[in-house]
Amino acid sequence: MDHLPIRRAILSVTDKSGLAEFAAFLHANGVELVSTGGTKKAMTDAGLPVTAVDQVTGFPEMLGGRVKTLHPNIHAGILADKDNPEHLTTLESFKLKPFDLICVNLYDFAKAAAAKADLKAAVEQIDIGGPTMLRASAKNFHSILVVPSPAHYARITAELKDNGMKASLTLRHEMAVETFKATSAYDAMICDYLGKA
Repeated sequence: MDHLPIRRAILSVTDKSGLAEFAAFLHANGVELVSTGGTKKAMTDAGLPVTAVDQVTGFPEMLGGRVKTLHPNIHAGILADKDNPEHLTTLESFKLKPFDLICVNLYDFAKAAAAKADLKAAVEQIDIGGPTMLRASAKNFHSILVVPSPAHYARITAELKDNGMKASLTLRHEMAVETFKATSAYDAMICDYLGKA
């Protein structure tokens, strides 16, 4: 698919800079917003309608927030190949809708490490669901636009405005590369920290 219409998005971010504006732009252009905990609150506080992830999964956030998005109702919507009719039929059979945009940035592990948090406290700042969604979206860039940082909001907003809320394959490919750079740097940072702990 060369030009992907953006109709449904998950936003789940630690760095909330620019979030309200980016989410408001998406909402104003008819995009359904789905979100988790603190991100959902920030968007709701900005007056935006947001569907909670637990309404999509049918399960509450659990284990102190360790499990929120790790669910087939989320990942089937992220990993479905929109050019594969069997994938779309499978989604329909489970009454699931695909996602078109995933906006995720990760728990601030660097801050925990810099603050000399004890090992157990630092480990709690290792993001699991975020990298999983990012990697799944980057893998499936032919069918989804992944947004791994607020640094990309302006460019993505401009392209979507210019293209009738459609994301080009070129943009999706570039964002996939940026995403894998971000997740590999994140893992390298954690590996370095744990290797010295």
